[in-house]
Amino acid sequence: MKKIYALCDFELLQSYNTTLTQYLQKLQNYDIVYIQYRDKINSLEIQKKNILLLKSLTNIPIIINDKLELLKYADGLHLGQEDFIRVKNEELKIKSDDLVLKLLRKKYPNKIFGLSTHNELEILEANKLDLDYIGLGAYRATSTKNVSNILGDKISYLAKISKYPVGAIGGVQIEDDIENIAYNVIGSGLLK
Repeated sequence: MKKIYALCDFELLQSYNTTLTQYLQKLQNYDIVYIQYRDKINSLEIQKKNILLLKSLTNIPIIINDKLELLKYADGLHLGQEDFIRVKNEELKIKSDDLVLKLLRKKYPNKIFGLSTHNELEILEANKLDLDYIGLGAYRATSTKNVSNILGDKISYLAKISKYPVGAIGGVQIEDDIENIAYNVIGSGLLK
């Protein structure tokens, strides 16, 4: 079975009436590489508390989704394409993509960095950056996110051109065994 990159979406946990502690208990049956904490509804202070709680209850690296200001409390940062541009232009105020990661690596030398990709061009651009992994998708349509770019079987070819480990995103099932994919990125599938 593939290694799992677990998506811990706070809003999704609420819809399943699941606490962070209960969520971690559900993960015990799987080979979890990372837990990405995603929270679009709570204040930064509550998100910080939730990250610290997760870190106190597990040794699995906690990756924060999109929020650079929370990176100091987590083990890493995952950025989507739009968030990467926002961090580059607004928060760091630099023009060069590779400088973003160089600055982040200098300030946070022991953190994990990942980037979402959706096509060959984005993967080739990601290959020039100092990342630890990429997310690639969407593999299939999913009910939890509106996605227009479905890769299907093309994901294996695209994953092969990445110089970094690849996590398959979007509609991925725990039991999927996709060629050239290092881990399956699973959200709601871990809550059922």
